[in-house]
Amino acid sequence: MESTFRMNAPALDLTAGHRQRLRERFLKGGLAAVADYEMLELVLFAAKPRGDVKPLAKALIKRFGSFAGAVKASPSALMEVEGVGEAVVAALRTVEAAAELMLRQGMDDKPIIQSWTALLDYCRLTMAEKKIEEFRVLFLNRGNALIADEVQQRGTVDHTPVYPREIIKRALEHGATAIILVHNHPSGNSSPSKDDIEMTKLVMEAAKPFNIRVHDHVIVASKGHYSFKSHGLI
Repeated sequence: MESTFRMNAPALDLTAGHRQRLRERFLKGGLAAVADYEMLELVLFAAKPRGDVKPLAKALIKRFGSFAGAVKASPSALMEVEGVGEAVVAALRTVEAAAELMLRQGMDDKPIIQSWTALLDYCRLTMAEKKIEEFRVLFLNRGNALIADEVQQRGTVDHTPVYPREIIKRALEHGATAIILVHNHPSGNSSPSKDDIEMTKLVMEAAKPFNIRVHDHVIVASKGHYSFKSHGLI
């Protein structure tokens, strides 16, 4: 009887001590006290309440190059890594969404001009590492505070169709008096193409009769960003 009881008893979690020590080290010293893979371990604790997640954390770092790369990886790419299931994908996507929300709320109810660094951080986080082009518009009120942030179009790795009339239509629906155009370059090079410059001119022309100002067009990429206004193109 005694031996049967032992065989059926739940196995001890031999990693519990490691988890507790890692949590304590992080709570005491913050980000500086843990390595990238350990930060990823902390995230994975919620997805995998038992067991050793260090090998998975290191595998994710190796596969995607960094903590940020793992967090921003697509669900399909994540699922290719052994040990990743829906719970892990959800945990990583939650981290990304939380970061976006914090940056977004850092801009709410404030003139965009006064929170330009937050705007750039937000755009880089949400768009710079995407594998296809994405075009979004930030709609602003008379005080230049953010009303809405909408993805207007998604395209291929090097092209996104943009329809100026649709942008102005949405601006009027939001009651916006100004807009900021933002899109990404998956190539990593943030310099504008001739099509980018021409498209910006078309949007400005479409906006002019409605007294809607195009404050800027920002291109974000893995290697930096490009502001049309800063370079005298607006």
